[in-house]
Parts: sequence; structure tokens; C-alpha cells
Amino acid sequence: MKAFLIVLDSVGIGAAPDAADYGDPGASTLAHTAEACGGLHLPTLQSMGLGNIPPLTDGVAIAGVPAASAPIAAFGAMRERSAGKDTTTGHWEIAGLHLEKPLHIFQPGPPSFPPALLDTLRRETGRDVLGDKAASGTAIIDELGETQQRTGAWIVYTSADSVLQIAAHEETIPLAELYRACRLMRQHCNPLQVGRVIARPYTGTPGNFTRTDNRRDFSLPLPERSILPHLADCGVNVITVGKLDDIFPDSGIAESFHVENNPDAIEAVLKLAARQSPETPGEFVFANLIDFDMRHGHRRDPQGYGKALEAADRFLGELLPRLAPGDLLIVTADHGNDPTFKGSDHTREYVPLLVYGSGIQPGPLGVRDGFFDIAQTLAAVFAAPPMPRGLSFL
Repeated sequence: MKAFLIVLDSVGIGAAPDAADYGDPGASTLAHTAEACGGLHLPTLQSMGLGNIPPLTDGVAIAGVPAASAPIAAFGAMRERSAGKDTTTGHWEIAGLHLEKPLHIFQPGPPSFPPALLDTLRRETGRDVLGDKAASGTAIIDELGETQQRTGAWIVYTSADSVLQIAAHEETIPLAELYRACRLMRQHCNPLQVGRVIARPYTGTPGNFTRTDNRRDFSLPLPERSILPHLADCGVNVITVGKLDDIFPDSGIAESFHVENNPDAIEAVLKLAARQSPETPGEFVFANLIDFDMRHGHRRDPQGYGKALEAADRFLGELLPRLAPGDLLIVTADHGNDPTFKGSDHTREYVPLLVYGSGIQPGPLGVRDGFFDIAQTLAAVFAAPPMPRGLSFL
């Protein structure tokens, strides 16, 4: 059998009860995107029960996606238990972890970073530093890209997430050197409990800079074992698609399809669905579709967000018929990123939960108290020992 876990990165479904603690009251990624687009056309997700979820949380209806009278999947919402609203925290909780203390957030600045941290970068690489503040990734390369090309300095910046990001023009600083610098900063950010160090390469000329798909995320080592090595120890073939090999380093991953956009991730998942299934206990395919967050949410582009959702719906319409009897599909998200909201950062929201398979009884799963219910469910699906936390929704 195969189990597919598809994370629609940042596709939240309404403000969480503690959204005000994060400055996010009223955020609702799906509902506000649909409203800005004049309604969404998501027939596959609608048939699975996406439109049945908002009433579970007293949330806002999704224009164009009404409740299904007879949904084909089980549906629910999940509330994050960990502190934070970033990619690392959300994915780690999906995989069974619980972070009681939030990951370190740098100050907006300037300056944002401890002087000793940037001094290490200067000393070890022989290059100066530009930026040292919180900024939009596209805005800061527009602002400082020309200076970087002239001086060869690093562009170092952060955001409202637990990240240190280093941008470099690929013709000014080779990719291998950028990755080495990020690995260096990863080591020095570990004591601070910074979630990710991100390489942000770009190309182009002033006024026409473009970030490339050569991005790499260097994650904080996991504080405990996740569902990935847990399943691998039981003989399950663990496969990741997207950037998950960066988020779960050294985690029992047998195969990784590292891609940095939705079309490539979709192509990889469909090929895996068509591939001959191995002998029991089977395969676990864990995929992240990043474009909602990276290309549309942070850039506050609701129309682009809506088009990406409709493309993902068409993908799911192709995937469902390819599932074999006994296969399982779980569709969810890791946090919100309301493209109509203030600022340019993630939003603290409930995330949708859709579960489909021949052995799944369609109907409501309620509001799950913790993303880690997914990890516990996967342990049950593959007859693995239970995880330390979470309740299986089977």
C-alpha cells in the first residue's frame, strides 16, 4: 500500500483561537482568497469536503466551494499546538513533534542579527554583509542586488519567521559558495534555536532580478524522532517530494525528489502514484507544494494564490483515480498565509484536513487538537508502534 501526505503550504482555513497572540485576528487564507477572486473553482476538493470544514470552526465560507451533501472523504480542521506559525514548526508537528517553546525570531532591525554572528560570516568567507534586517525576499534583492554585484557582499536578512536568509546573485557568488556559507551559519545558529538558514540565489540585472529554484533550506536538527524514521525502521519506504528533505535532515528518507515549485512536485507525485507499489508494509510519500506560500502568500497575491489552488485541485482530480485499493491520501497544510492580510508573513490559522481511501469512512473528523494526529494515524496505518502523542483519526 501507499500513503500520500500532501501539504498545501500555507493554505489555512480560518484564524486559530490564539491568532490574536500572533497579530493575526481575522486571517482566513482560503476564504479571503476566494472572495478576492470572485469565488474559486475547486471541484475535487469540494467533493472531498473542503466546503464542509468552515462550519466546524465557525469559520467563513469559501466562495465557490459549498459544502458537499455527500463528501467522498473524511474532513476536519486541525489546530496547531506548538508555539509558532512557521514552516518548520508546522511540518514537525505534522510529523509527530511538539515545540513548547517557539523557535528564535530575530528582531526586525536594522540591525537584526547579533554582531558576532555576522562577524563570523565575514571572517570565515572573506565577504562583507549587506541588509541585516527583516525584509521581503524580492524587495531586498531589488534594493541591494546591484550593490552586491559591485561589492561581492552577502545579502543577509530575516522575516517574522525563525529564519536567517542569505541571498546571492549566481553570477557573482557561485552556488557552492552560497551553500557553504549557509552551512556555516547553520552551525552557528543552532545554539540560538533558529529554525532555518535559507540560501536564496537569484539571477538577472538591476530592475529585473529573479529568484531561482536553486533555493536550499538548512534546518535545525530535530529535537526528537519524527514519523519518518519511525516508519523507516518498520520497513516502510519513505519518500519526500519538495523541500522536505531539507526540513527533515537525516530522517530515514529512502528517496527524495527535491523540487522548488508546484508543477515539478505534482509531476513527481503522479509518477510515484503510477509506479509499482513495493511489497508490504509499503510506501509513505510526503509531499510539499510550496508555491502558495513562496510565490503568492508572502507577495500578497490573492489572484495568483487562487490560480495555484485551482491547479492543485486539477492535480488531485488526476491523483484520486490513480490510487490503488488500500491506498491512503491525506491533504492538509502547515500554517496560513492570507494573501489579503496586512504585512507579508504567515498567519496563525486552523488548517484543513481531508482523508481519502477505500478504507476511510467519509464524514466529519471534527477539530483535531494538534497536527500530530496525522503522525499517529500513519503509525496505525502501517501497523507501527504508536507515536508519543496524537490520536489516530481512523
